[in-house]
Amino acid sequence: MTSTTLVPVFAALGDETRWSILVALGEGDASASALAGRLPVTRQAIAKHLAVLEAAGLVESVRVGRELRYRVLGAQLAETARRLDEIGAEWDRRLAAIKRIAEGL
Repeated sequence: MTSTTLVPVFAALGDETRWSILVALGEGDASASALAGRLPVTRQAIAKHLAVLEAAGLVESVRVGRELRYRVLGAQLAETARRLDEIGAEWDRRLAAIKRIAEGL
């Protein structure tokens, strides 16, 4: 995962409503109408947020009969978490090196 793929993911996750949508979808697949019934947001706004989440690769839509339901793509979230762990580990290595240099002065 590169920074060009992380940016849209973080932009999508940076919105409180989209975060709430992801949390709700973590409990099970749902349509925009069902999500609007659970969250204090209109169905139209939910649909726009779902489009952003889908473009970032965090959710996918699945047709179930006449209904369009959304589900979380856990692989993308897991990959984002893995990449954050790598970045954190690199910062830990850098800070440890700075500490060793400072203590050696």
